[in-house]
Order: sequence, then C-alpha cells, then structure tokens
Amino acid sequence: MGMPALQTDHREWTAEMVRALPEDGNRYEVIDGELLVSLSPGGRHQRAAAMLWRRLDPFVTTHKVGMAALSPSDIEYSPRRMVQPDVFVIPLEAAKVPRDWDRVPRLMLVAEVLSPSTARYDRLTKRRMYLDEGVPQYWVVDPHARLIERWRQGDDRPELCDTTIEWHPVGHAPSLVLDLNEYFSEVHGLYPDDLGW
Repeated sequence: MGMPALQTDHREWTAEMVRALPEDGNRYEVIDGELLVSLSPGGRHQRAAAMLWRRLDPFVTTHKVGMAALSPSDIEYSPRRMVQPDVFVIPLEAAKVPRDWDRVPRLMLVAEVLSPSTARYDRLTKRRMYLDEGVPQYWVVDPHARLIERWRQGDDRPELCDTTIEWHPVGHAPSLVLDLNEYFSEVHGLYPDDLGW
C-alpha cells in the first residue's frame, strides 16, 4: 500500500479538496496540508484490521465504552487534518452513536496497520498528529514483526507489545487484554507460506 504525497500544483491541501477527489479506490488523507495517498490495502492488512476490530467491538459494546469502527471513515480534526484510521474507538457521548463521522467528538484509541510503504507515515506523521489531537493511545500494528507498538501521551518511545496488550479506557472498567500470539496467528492463518507483508 503506497503512500507518497501526491505531486500536484497544490501547496496546501484541505479536507474539502480531498473530499472532491475522484473515488478511484485510493485512500486520501490530509495532515497539516500534506496530501497522503495510499492504494487499496492488501489481504493481510485488511485481515489484521478486521481481526483487531473483532476483538475491540464486543468489549466496547458490552461495557458501554464506545463504538469500534474500521476505515474508510473520514475523521476531520480541522480543515487541514482529515484521516482514515484503520481501526478506532469513539466514545458514546450520551449513549449515542454519531450518524456522520464529522460529528465524532474525539477518539479513545487509534490503530494503524503497517505496510512497508506506510511505515514512515504511520510511525511518525500520523502518530504525532493523533497524539497532538489528544488520542490517549495510538497503536502501530506490525503484522510482519508480530507486535504492536503502543504510544501514549508524553511517550518518547513506544512500548513494544509482543505477547499481550492491555487497554484500559479512561473512566471505564475492566481492561481489555489481547493475546497477541493468538491474534497474529489468526492474522497469518490464511497466508501460512507468505512471509511478506
């Protein structure tokens, strides 16, 4: 899944400009005026996102924490910041699920699944933006290394989780504990001979 900045005459992209682009199967995001373009994700990427969502969704629903969702979904923080996180959790404000993504007040958790061409953006550009926007936890899911890099507010380095990861949403109990060996085995289950991304 490639993610070069699109080379055009535009110096500053906005969310409105991105929404006007053609629906051509690419994912378009804008961070601080820079347009990020990625191709449709591959099978392992999609499976990693779906398997993570399948673990988060029952937890947040059962404990009335919020709603887990998958991309595509335009989360707009400002006219110069609109992203489509792979997997994310939004809080239930007054027990309501927003009808439109532009009404999402904040995100409780964001997870981006790495691919070779998006690694720099996921680890640097997107991480800085999400933490700057007050997201309490940002996970970088690395299917190739079979680990999750967890970033929290104020971290200088990620916590590398390769056996389990525990998520305790602020103001909610109990915690969700994910067995990462089980998770990554399921992610790789359909592709046992493929050691690539």
